[in-house]
Amino acid sequence: MSGLRMKPVAALEARRLRRVRGVLTDIDDTLTSDGAIEPAALAALHRLHASRLPVIAITGRPAGWSEPFATQWPVQAIVAENGGVMLRPGPCGLQHEFAQGETERARNAERLQACAAAVLREVPGAQVAADSAGRLTDIAIDHSEFTHLGATQIEQVVALMRRHGLNATVSSIHVNGWIGEHTKWTAAQWAVQRCTGAALAAEEWIYVGDSTNDQLMFERIPLSVAVANIARFVPQLEVLPAYVTRGERGTGFAELADALLAARAAARARRVAPRVHH
Repeated sequence: MSGLRMKPVAALEARRLRRVRGVLTDIDDTLTSDGAIEPAALAALHRLHASRLPVIAITGRPAGWSEPFATQWPVQAIVAENGGVMLRPGPCGLQHEFAQGETERARNAERLQACAAAVLREVPGAQVAADSAGRLTDIAIDHSEFTHLGATQIEQVVALMRRHGLNATVSSIHVNGWIGEHTKWTAAQWAVQRCTGAALAAEEWIYVGDSTNDQLMFERIPLSVAVANIARFVPQLEVLPAYVTRGERGTGFAELADALLAARAAARARRVAPRVHH
């Protein structure tokens, strides 16, 4: 494991929080519990939106699963399938953008389904994720949502995906596999550029996550934060986030959002406070 131990969010300096231009976040077990957004997280999203701080969610969940949330939650975009598909609400409805062209996606789909069949055939107890019907650019094997796979089985799934030429990552609920160079990091760069018109400056954004498939973001974003339930994955992490919340899931996300908003409010108060002349 590289890096220092995680610091509590309370240790985040206000001067660093004041520089933040937006929030990048995972969804499952960061905003949600059992697939539903926690009230504390939804309220925090609304507070961030009211303060004109953009939020972009990046998830391994499929485009079909993400569509209603992209329109119901106050977010700028949801990038689904680990960077494969971006959903952005607009004046003409929900826009879908893809990291790959249509011909490439069709060619990859055959390889993805062949790999999924091999996993089901060769890994005892393996099942495709319940949300698989909504997937457009990847496959997912359930390990903790409705089915339980042990560590050895998860390792088998990852190894099989990689033998088939797929990228493979393990989230808090699924093993995701896809073909292509896109990742959560490229998704963040893509989405920030499309939503704000400016390139992603890593030191000006916060990333919030909860599991091993967030490590690339923990590594690339200096203000990286994990919700407390990351404790389950810490022994498997090679890169730790810089900070960790006290609360788990949506409560932890709200804790981070409140720290961010408090720092901004204090800065505004100082700017408008009258000067006392002696």
